[in-house]
Amino acid sequence: MAVLLHRWGVFAVRRRRTVVTVWLFIVAVIAAVGVTFAGSFDSKSDIPGSAAQSALTKMDHHFGSSDHQSAEIVFEAPAGTSFKDPAKATALKESLTAAATVPGVTSVSDPMRSRTVSPDGKTALAQVEFSTAKDQDVPQAGLDALKDTGASSRAAGIDVLFGGDAYKASKPPVGPMEGIGVLVALAVLAITFGSLLSAGMPLLTALIAVVTSMAALMGLSSAVGISDKAPTLAIMLGLAVGIDYALFIVSRHRAELAQGRSVKEAAARAAATAGSAVAFAGLTVIIALAGLTVAGVPVLTSMGLSAAGAVAVAVAMSLGLLPALLAMAGERLRPRPGTRAARRAQHADDPAAKPSMGARWVGAVVRRPWRAVITVTLALAALALPASQLQLALSDDGSEPTSTAVRQVYDKIGDAFGPGANGPLVVLVTGAPEGTLKTTSQDVAKDLSGVSGIGRISPVDYSPDGAAARVQVIPTTGPRDPATSTLVTQLQDRVAPLAQDSGSDIAVTGQTAVSIEVSNKLSASLLPFALVVVGLSLLLLMAAFRSIAVPIKATVGFLLSVGASFGAIVAVFQWGWLAGALGVPSTGPVASFVPIIVMAVLFGLAMDYEVFMVSAMREEYVKTGRPHTSIIGGARHAARVVTAAALIMVAVFASFLFSHDPAIMPIALALAVGVLIDAFAVRMTLVPAVMSLLGHRAWWLPRRLDKWLPDMDVEGARLDTNEPAPAPMAYHHSPRQDVSS
Repeated sequence: MAVLLHRWGVFAVRRRRTVVTVWLFIVAVIAAVGVTFAGSFDSKSDIPGSAAQSALTKMDHHFGSSDHQSAEIVFEAPAGTSFKDPAKATALKESLTAAATVPGVTSVSDPMRSRTVSPDGKTALAQVEFSTAKDQDVPQAGLDALKDTGASSRAAGIDVLFGGDAYKASKPPVGPMEGIGVLVALAVLAITFGSLLSAGMPLLTALIAVVTSMAALMGLSSAVGISDKAPTLAIMLGLAVGIDYALFIVSRHRAELAQGRSVKEAAARAAATAGSAVAFAGLTVIIALAGLTVAGVPVLTSMGLSAAGAVAVAVAMSLGLLPALLAMAGERLRPRPGTRAARRAQHADDPAAKPSMGARWVGAVVRRPWRAVITVTLALAALALPASQLQLALSDDGSEPTSTAVRQVYDKIGDAFGPGANGPLVVLVTGAPEGTLKTTSQDVAKDLSGVSGIGRISPVDYSPDGAAARVQVIPTTGPRDPATSTLVTQLQDRVAPLAQDSGSDIAVTGQTAVSIEVSNKLSASLLPFALVVVGLSLLLLMAAFRSIAVPIKATVGFLLSVGASFGAIVAVFQWGWLAGALGVPSTGPVASFVPIIVMAVLFGLAMDYEVFMVSAMREEYVKTGRPHTSIIGGARHAARVVTAAALIMVAVFASFLFSHDPAIMPIALALAVGVLIDAFAVRMTLVPAVMSLLGHRAWWLPRRLDKWLPDMDVEGARLDTNEPAPAPMAYHHSPRQDVSS
């Protein structure tokens, strides 16, 4: 790979204007096509073909379903009164009549007829349907006009709240606050390079990559279903890895320039060496994200593939466009003699030179390795303890900020009708032998009356075609409460004998049951996915470092980082620690797809830092044959750029906490905490300590296994010789050893 990338680097430098023009043309075409054929992103979270989803499809077939936007109106009578009062009932009726005349409204339910008046008569709930399709926003004028219809009720002292899907504010995948992360990244880059031009290169390519990815997703959304959470995740990862990958290549390019190479050769060698590492790191992240498809959940599949695509575009920009941009910048990127960057490059291999802060830290760790291993392991284990209490569920209106109308209506319904009213269940009866539907459905309703956890059961409702019946069940707990999930399982077990005895199809369904089914499937996929990720990390690192100990140590460190990040999620989003300071809209179970996504992303990023640190140590070990000296020497080459890369990623991920999206915030926090811990506690502390304890044994690999494993040539060993890589001990120059120069 290194030889191929070197050839590409030479070509990109010679034909830099052509390369830049072609890349910009490709980006422009993708952007134009994406905007022209832009579709809408999908907010559904279901599993086609699953039991609850199949039953829901049947119910919609027999009873009909709406594919239009809807809203909810909650009327609350003042203290001491109720809607049994004729004056209050009249005011309510006037508001409902006015609501039916609003342009775009097709139907308004009457709470008295639909029995959506609370037992105490103080609260009434009306459903409003619009002509607007579900995948479109209701015009703001229509929403405002609907709110105005509550005037007569308010005049009678009635509180009126408007909520539901129609009033959910559409959230862009990125907002102004996320720009803070970009500004922090620019500051870190400027400090690292000491040059605004050098700092601007990674930002430029990363932003171009993000724009390209977003345009592609917009266009693809018209042809395939893409979750509405996918764009935010794609932007978050594309921006973070895009900046970091370009940082590696620009840093190596400047190091080559500082050592006296020409612009052409510096750019080509940077593309070959650092570019090989970028390709390896990017491929690792892409494989992990694409692996999310094994769960078989469409929302997770779209998020994983969208993020993998964004990472792939970031890698393509770093390897394809960046060398040409470096060539166009020419001599302006060469560190001036006497500057700090030039001195670092000139003394990169001088043990007598003043060590960096990172090298001094690693030196202190190596002097007392057992202390570092025990301290870090116990500290991360303690941070991971809350993870044992992790609860998962799909987010709903109860996850929204309390300041929103949607959340206020959700809470009012829960207070008046019980928390289960926000997540009703349905028991559907179909396929009953002729003449037995009524008897079977009545038996179902009677049998359910004795089940604990049910607040109330509605009368049996028969479909217009006479082929189906349904019984609505209101749980005593909310849709995200673990007790509701337990109730669904109990109901399924309860109706199974009835279905067998009657020869009918009886299923528990409803949107809440579908969400619980998705959540359970995601939870069940977490352990198998973790085993796949662990196995993949072992194989990849064995092939990269020709070692048994390094992959095992890296995998243990990765698991510690993941555990600590999960612990942070539980502490903040379930227990409420720092929730107010971070602007967390509500506490409770975490979105079910969060842990598996965090694990996939952190795996890729952890392997990136592992390659970065350990490759520099290995190169020093081959030179000196002294394990302890090689650890400190490797840290002298790699610590600075590991620090810069980690700080940039933490800043980008943390900035997405300001989105206040209940589904995205846990991912952003977990990735920020995970990267911070993995880079500084694991890779720069635990790794040197363990390597020091292992000594020469760190680089042992059985000969038979060495022959079986593929040679990935991550460090470009064939760049100069263009010959097969030598035996494991002849470990060559690290592409990142002087990246920080």
